[in-house]
Amino acid sequence: MAEEQDQTEKTEDPTQKRLDEAHEKGNVVKSQEVSTWFVLAGGTLVLMSFSGTMGAGLTTSFRGLMESSHRIPADGPGLMRLTETFGFETLAALAIPFLLLALAALAGNMVQHRLVWSTQPITPKLEKISPAAGLKRLFSKIALANFVKGLVKLALIGSVMTVILWPKRQQLESFVTLDPLATLAVAKSLSLEILGAVVAIMAVVAALDYLFQYRQWYQKLKMSVRELKEEFKQSEGDPAIKAKIRQLRQERARKRMMAAVPSASVVITNPTHYAVALRYERGMSAPECVAKGLDLVALKIREVAAKHDIPVVENPPLARALHATVEVDQEIPPEHYKAVAEVIGYVMRLKNATL
Repeated sequence: MAEEQDQTEKTEDPTQKRLDEAHEKGNVVKSQEVSTWFVLAGGTLVLMSFSGTMGAGLTTSFRGLMESSHRIPADGPGLMRLTETFGFETLAALAIPFLLLALAALAGNMVQHRLVWSTQPITPKLEKISPAAGLKRLFSKIALANFVKGLVKLALIGSVMTVILWPKRQQLESFVTLDPLATLAVAKSLSLEILGAVVAIMAVVAALDYLFQYRQWYQKLKMSVRELKEEFKQSEGDPAIKAKIRQLRQERARKRMMAAVPSASVVITNPTHYAVALRYERGMSAPECVAKGLDLVALKIREVAAKHDIPVVENPPLARALHATVEVDQEIPPEHYKAVAEVIGYVMRLKNATL
């Protein structure tokens, strides 16, 4: 019950990270019908293209064996040489067809998913030998679907064979009277006809089964909202921790900025909402912003400036413009040179007047 409830909570599509992890564990979509179709198609191709070559090669080997049977040594070394020679000839006749069948079986897996290099699917697990788990799999929805699929396959293939063979039942009865070579030719033609129809039907079955298996696999990999949040925390970091780190960095930057306020030449204010502290010394190409802030930060800048006798000049337009265009530890933009020069000149004249 808890498992079904957990499954109903998994309403979100799996992330790419979850799909990659499933692939690494060997959990990939796999339809046995697709693999079977590729092997059947490969076998049909082999029968069409290489049956004559295989038959000729094997016939030559067997004919030579039968014709020379009276000259074959009956001792151990002679029989070993005969076995090796006959084995190599048989292998040479069947090598290419077997290679094509192996490639067809490999292609049947590669078209469904990327290559999998994982030992987890074959790792022994207790649930694999558990009688309870076995009974659960035996009477599951997937087992029922596979059973129905098997019945449909048997019915379709049986119907096709009946349609093809029933009109030729008289011809099949006459096989016992035909020459063996003629029988082989007719059997090959009939086999290709049956295999062609089976391959066509199995193509439809394989396509439908792949879609069914993909849907089942994708549904199992779906995630709940909680799992999405946990994955986000693992990959991107806990948002609460990131916010705390960002807050600490801002506090440290603010402390460094406040420590630089006593080095300022003037503080330009709004007067209450903005404050920009500028430093200028002879030889500098342009005044530099050492601190800026809004509201409470602006108030703190003014307090530090007053404590260290830094002149505070109220110029709302200039304060707002500087706050929007200049960053801390940067020189002011050229468009503000004239206005700032007037403020700094005023401060210097004021300072000289008080000396």
